[in-house]
Amino acid sequence: DHGKSTLTDFLISKAGITTAATKAGDIQFTNTRDDAKERGITIKSTVISMYLEMKKEDQAEDGSFLINLIDSPGHVDFSTEVTAALRATDSALVTDCIKGVCVQTKTVFCQALEESIKSVIITDKADLALLKLQVLKEDLYQSFQCTIETVKQHCFLP
Repeated sequence: DHGKSTLTDFLISKAGITTAATKAGDIQFTNTRDDAKERGITIKSTVISMYLEMKKEDQAEDGSFLINLIDSPGHVDFSTEVTAALRATDSALVTDCIKGVCVQTKTVFCQALEESIKSVIITDKADLALLKLQVLKEDLYQSFQCTIETVKQHCFLP
């Protein structure tokens, strides 16, 4: 679990679609199926559009952004859902800074390259690593470097 749905919940909360009192990850906003909520995994891709306004404390200048987001499954059993989501987006792939890059993420990243879809890698759970697991900053940096190298090596990037 790389935290895609939890990250999505956070963005939805930040956009004001859900209340701030709801903890990101608990609501599972984009997991609309009961079996997905029970299992705590995404089974079907869900699309949501959100309008985010950035305040000066978040960014040098005020700005607003329309984000069209697809929360797709991460498990290999649901690869057709992931492929469809990949083809419909400007790709962003979420990795876990603690566990590293999973096999499915490598596969999807390579597929994006094959289809000339430019991707951004988002490394999630840095807060968990620093605050709860108390990973040293240097070790976290090394984890980021390892993530980049893993993707480059797997996809034969220079």
